[in-house]
Amino acid sequence: MTKEVKKVAFLTAGGLAPCLSSSIGFLIDEYNRVAPNVEMIGYINGYMGLLKGDSIPVTEEVRKNALVLTKHGGSPIGNSRVKLTNVKDCVKRGLVKEGEDPLKVAADQLVKDGVDVLHTIGGDDTNTTAADLAVYLAANNYPLIVVGLPKTIDNDVYPIKLSLGAMTAAEEGANFFLNVVKENSANPRALTIHEVMGRNCGWLTYKTAQVYRKRLASLKMLPEFGLNRERQDVHAIYVPESHIDFASEGKRLKAIMDKYDSVNIFVSEGAGVADIIKQMKARGEEVPVDAFGHPRLDKVNVGQFIAKRFGEMLGAEKTQVFKSGYYARAAAPCKKDLALIQKCAQVAVDCALKGISGVVGQDEDANSVIKACEFSRIKGGKPFNVRKGSFRKILDEIGQPYPRKKRTVIVKAKSEATKA
Repeated sequence: MTKEVKKVAFLTAGGLAPCLSSSIGFLIDEYNRVAPNVEMIGYINGYMGLLKGDSIPVTEEVRKNALVLTKHGGSPIGNSRVKLTNVKDCVKRGLVKEGEDPLKVAADQLVKDGVDVLHTIGGDDTNTTAADLAVYLAANNYPLIVVGLPKTIDNDVYPIKLSLGAMTAAEEGANFFLNVVKENSANPRALTIHEVMGRNCGWLTYKTAQVYRKRLASLKMLPEFGLNRERQDVHAIYVPESHIDFASEGKRLKAIMDKYDSVNIFVSEGAGVADIIKQMKARGEEVPVDAFGHPRLDKVNVGQFIAKRFGEMLGAEKTQVFKSGYYARAAAPCKKDLALIQKCAQVAVDCALKGISGVVGQDEDANSVIKACEFSRIKGGKPFNVRKGSFRKILDEIGQPYPRKKRTVIVKAKSEATKA
């Protein structure tokens, strides 16, 4: 940068992930260590707070206790879903006036607040918005930069190898299902659906299933008295990158139901969405979208769709759908995530002080070195590789045919879902 960094600002945006509070805590702590004179503020509720000029200072008390934030989930300064290039939405929500450019309003607010570096902590939507802002700032000669951190439990951001908070979400989802799977003992012929977050990417569903099965394997069973591992195992895993063959899967799963009196399915919230939306539109139903143009998955409701189809095919007496997403994404980070978040925060501060903009994370194109990845390379929609060996190993173990190449992909990155 051409001038000394005197003031930095933080904002968190998009959905929650088990890294937001910790990221802020480690950023503050690192600034305390290497640049104690830098002033810090946090914008309330993400880009919404930036547009409104709503912020809170990082006081001396907060500085002294910054690492307390690393023990908590959620975000202490709040989130929102705001796309600065969606002018119509910003006007509708009263964030800018008619005729105003949200990018200019945001840039002018940063200048007004005397901010030299803006740290954005969010997923692909947050950081593509940050990229739009960074380009605008550079093109219009604003004297400040943007340094982001990658947050998304879907783990679907190019070129980031592992997003902050994703491992924790998988572990928490596994913990969640260890309890709710016991509901299958409340009824004979129980069909239990575990709906896991993941709009276009099945990584979290795969990883949650993998962690769950490892933990299940560590538990001592008593099959002589009905406590057997097979009844509690994962019997099917469905992800957005593969087609669900209801006919063949229905036959396979019915045989499991007949044998073990229970079937447990892990499904991504975005699996089969294209097919469901097609059916909704055929019925004349409206498919609502959010500010980024994504279909509202709570309205599409993949879990209920899967439950109804398979419930009938399997002759289930009781069908239940459990969603672990809100439980998992609001957790405090696990040890592995804490270590990654701290390293990324340290590099982010170093980049900020050197005037290097970008999103700091493990760069898959550079041997997973933690560095500032250029905003031009940041995009969402990175699919989960269904040919991955460890995923195929799970499918082999549970007897599920693994997806065939190309023919199985029904939801592509940046597809009809309009991944902004």
